[in-house]
Amino acid sequence: MASLGEQLRQMAERKKAAIEMAVRKTVLDLGASMVEMSPVDTGRFKNNWQYGVNAINYDASRSPGTSGADSLNAITTGVASWKPGETMFITNSLPYAYRLENGWSKKAPNGMVKVTLVNFEAHFNRALREAQA
Repeated sequence: MASLGEQLRQMAERKKAAIEMAVRKTVLDLGASMVEMSPVDTGRFKNNWQYGVNAINYDASRSPGTSGADSLNAITTGVASWKPGETMFITNSLPYAYRLENGWSKKAPNGMVKVTLVNFEAHFNRALREAQA
């Protein structure tokens, strides 16, 4: 039988792994929400969401894509390599991103980031429940 100290260490490791998984899942959900809510004209905006770790990724050179698949792939790949202690950024640095976020598009009059972040806590709580299951 493991000592109390060993049992506590094992429990802490399980909780740590669940929290790390919940953080990854939350960032994936938030990124997917912002991509999905992005208005589409040419698809350039929707396909230029970028993932950055410890620094904003200012790239805005992706080709248009109305599905946002390149954005989702970049976010998924980045989150998979994330390590605790690193800061993750999901950004869109196209020159008109600020205007789109602030009501410029009839397709997304309330923006994407603001609307997504309103539900941050719900995203995290759901991800944590799933990670602990």
